[in-house]
Amino acid sequence: MGGALRARNKAFLVAGLATQRLLELRVSKRNRAQSSGAAEQASAETYPLMVAVHAALFAACAWPRRGRRVSRPVQVAALSGLAAAVALRLWVIRTLGDAWNVTAHVDPDTRVVTAGPYRYIRHPNYVAVALEFACLPIAVGALPEALILSAANAAVLVPRVRAEERLLNALPGYPEAFRGVPRFIPSPRRRSVQTPASASQSRADSSRMAR
Repeated sequence: MGGALRARNKAFLVAGLATQRLLELRVSKRNRAQSSGAAEQASAETYPLMVAVHAALFAACAWPRRGRRVSRPVQVAALSGLAAAVALRLWVIRTLGDAWNVTAHVDPDTRVVTAGPYRYIRHPNYVAVALEFACLPIAVGALPEALILSAANAAVLVPRVRAEERLLNALPGYPEAFRGVPRFIPSPRRRSVQTPASASQSRADSSRMAR
């Protein structure tokens, strides 16, 4: 394989990740169809921008490049980062179950999840996305594109994360469960805590009565 992925292997890598993204959209659509319908979308205006940025990521990485090579250690690090991103995203989807979706819809009656990666950080899915935007372009020799696309992804995610947190903080038990828990980088002394079911249900009932 030399110092860089062969063109065919690059194509397989990009196609594989793009296929995964399409399958995730199907899972998200199914979950949204099964939801109560009361969910509110966080920063709805940023979703089309997010789709465009993700499409740009795969298009840029699929574009043939001649003469662009990365050293083997850099390539190995980038591929390892991609593997970690895929594993983290699958962990998130499994942990959230039917509540997971790509559109950042938050159901006011959803159960607060503190298991899996949410034990350590508040937004593991966005960490996986950031890893993909940094590592996929580097793995295929598109270093300048890695910087540009990562910046574009961050610009889209900042308002989305802020809006999503406003919705999450309105969930009964969420602020208590995630008080002090980092957004993106785990801290050895910060862990989420599970609110007792009885207390969480009591808050939910009070919240519904107040509406």
